[in-house]
Amino acid sequence: MTAMTSSKSTIKRIGIYSLKRLLVLIVTVVIGVFLTIIIANMGGYVDTIMRGTIREDVSNAANQNKALRLLGSEERLKWINNEIASREKLAGLDQPFINRAFKYMTNALTLDLGRALFMTSDKGSQYVRDIILERLPATLVLFGTSGLLLFFAEIFVALIISQHYGSFFDKLLVFLAPLSTSPAWFYGIFLVLLFAAMLRILPFDGMVDAPIPETTWGYLLSMLKHMILPVGSVALSQFFLNTYNWRTFFLIYSSEDYVEMARAKGLPARTVEREYVLRPTLPTIITSFALTLIGLWQGFIIVETIFNWPGLGRTYFQAVQFFDTPVIVGMTVINAYLLALTVFILDFVYAIVDPRVKVGAEGGQ
Repeated sequence: MTAMTSSKSTIKRIGIYSLKRLLVLIVTVVIGVFLTIIIANMGGYVDTIMRGTIREDVSNAANQNKALRLLGSEERLKWINNEIASREKLAGLDQPFINRAFKYMTNALTLDLGRALFMTSDKGSQYVRDIILERLPATLVLFGTSGLLLFFAEIFVALIISQHYGSFFDKLLVFLAPLSTSPAWFYGIFLVLLFAAMLRILPFDGMVDAPIPETTWGYLLSMLKHMILPVGSVALSQFFLNTYNWRTFFLIYSSEDYVEMARAKGLPARTVEREYVLRPTLPTIITSFALTLIGLWQGFIIVETIFNWPGLGRTYFQAVQFFDTPVIVGMTVINAYLLALTVFILDFVYAIVDPRVKVGAEGGQ
């Protein structure tokens, strides 16, 4: 009876804690999305740009319409004004800014992102959802592959080097770490100049060759060839410094008293690494891995632009250029949801991998 009561109390405590955390994360997401809408619209300045763009588009359409050119000036002007009013109403410009902001926030939170203002997908769709979903695979192929491979490679190499402090490879890593202080786009330009412009052994940009290979294997090989330079630029900008940071992190844990005690007992080196070094650092590794996953879908904005890679990074850059608020907000909302969901799940993952963490415990989480 006592055990059953204790179990119900634990479930109740965890439920209350989960509800509180969920409410806090929801409020955080709502505030973040609303601020994003305000900033993306530049306090209403984008409305002026949109009105000017609509007026210019309608004027160009009127000039290209042969039937309108045959009408009188009054009828032609009336058509232009009606078309401008119709398009402004469609864009919501006939409502006060604050009303539009709250309405757009509600739509964004429910992922009812509507149409983009200027951008279109490769198939001609103007819906934000179609634009994002169409360009997401390209980003995941490039940065999902490179990001995950780099993450696990950094952990693996750092763990090995930390066990051989002062060795040749340890000193080599310390020597190469400053190379990763430069951004990926810097190495991207350098690699393009070297391997594409001078040596001409790799393509300048794009995702596949033109014309597109007809066979599946031909398409994959072409895509792999185009991935070499962008993946290389990301690797040069991250690998050495991140590995150095993880190596230092593992060195700190390797010098703990309980690790020295395990070594003194004569435990195998792999057991010491796995049970006494790697396991206590799992919460940090899991957090870093989760944040890496969140960042992968957005891609590297400048890198994708340099290599003309048709992913979300370049899409975000184009949206900022065109002040395309729906696309900017849409990508930000999805990222906010991913971040909030990750933080929520991490609380429970920590409790699983680290027995010191108690979800909903008094004085703790």
